[in-house]
Order: sequence, then structure tokens, then C-alpha cells
Amino acid sequence: MKETLTFDFCDMTIYDNYLVAVMKEGMNITPEYNDILVEITNTYYSKQAFVYIAHRIHSYSVDPKIYFETSKIDNLKGFAVVSNNYKAKVNAQIEQMFYSKPFEIFTNLDEAISWAKELTKS
Repeated sequence: MKETLTFDFCDMTIYDNYLVAVMKEGMNITPEYNDILVEITNTYYSKQAFVYIAHRIHSYSVDPKIYFETSKIDNLKGFAVVSNNYKAKVNAQIEQMFYSKPFEIFTNLDEAISWAKELTKS
């Protein structure tokens, strides 16, 4: 682990080739939040590929339009959602249609981390 960042909308843990974000309960994640992701990308991943892992522990909503902007981050190689919640998984399946890079849904965080490491190998 490199560093844990706390924002008003989430807690984010930065690792070498992936980050894990845990959004706070009741948030509505809109495209404006991409500015923070771009800042994190420039700070921690400026010269390397990485994967974004959304660990959906809490209930929150995501505006799918966010993925149009997120897809533009060149070195972001994939997006993973981790949840045991049926509704969160169904929502993630809908969100998947708006993202043009690899997007996977997992039940367990370790599987998502393994996928992220595999995706960023080359």
C-alpha cells in the first residue's frame, strides 16, 4: 500500500498498479468527480497503467455519464466493481455499457485485485 486518501465523498487507497475506492453512504457520483480522479492519476500514476476498483460497501448512486470522461484517461486500463449486493451488481451491469475499456464485476476484492494486476502486467 502506498497511501490512503480521504475525500468528502470517498476513501481511496492507492497501490502500485490499482486503487480501491470506497464511496460514502448516500453519495451521488457525477462526472464532476472525474477532476479528482485525473488529479490522482497525474500524481500517482503519471508513468504507469492502473485499474480503478470500486469497492461498493455502501449504497450510493452513479451517473453513468461519468464513464465517458473516465474512459479518456489513457493509462486507466480497466474498471472493477466489487459487491455482494445484488442491486449494486445490476447497477454495475448497466454502468458497464457506458465504459469503453475492460469493466468487470466481482464478488470479492481479492479477485478484483488479481484481475487488476493481470490487466496492468504489460
